[in-house]
Amino acid sequence: MREWIPVSTSPKGRLALVAVREFGARPFDEVTVAELASAADVTTGALYHHFGNKLGLYTFVREDVERRLLDRMEGAVAASGPRSGRAAAVMSALLVGLDFAVSEGFLRILGAPPAGTDHDRLAEMLSGSVVPAAPLLGRVLAAAWRAALAAIAEGAEPEHARAAIAALGLHLPDGE
Repeated sequence: MREWIPVSTSPKGRLALVAVREFGARPFDEVTVAELASAADVTTGALYHHFGNKLGLYTFVREDVERRLLDRMEGAVAASGPRSGRAAAVMSALLVGLDFAVSEGFLRILGAPPAGTDHDRLAEMLSGSVVPAAPLLGRVLAAAWRAALAAIAEGAEPEHARAAIAALGLHLPDGE
């Protein structure tokens, strides 16, 4: 069951909404606590009260954004069906995820590995989508996908990033 999502007009909710926007557009290290608090019209104390620190706020919004991403990517894998093969399903997931991140402005927050943890749910989902499971492949695909997002954040055209992902030309082992 989904955890409580803050009401957007509450101080916690305003901080979360501002954090999604700021961490989506700028790298974690470039976003300051003072900027987040000011944009949410709260004190820095409110940020510390609700989230402990900037990393706590980042983790809170990152988990929500990442869950929305993974829901779409898992749906793309499921919708591909067994006839299309696992390589096509994984490719579909990567492209659906890329389009989602671009359209929602989540380039920076999803274009970097999760801050403060080694747990990478994207890599795990990708690893679990290939048969037999290939943990290293999931990490490699997640890194390539994030590099495409980072390139877009730095000015590359989204169509070029999509083409780069598509050019990976996945050839997964039989066993589907």
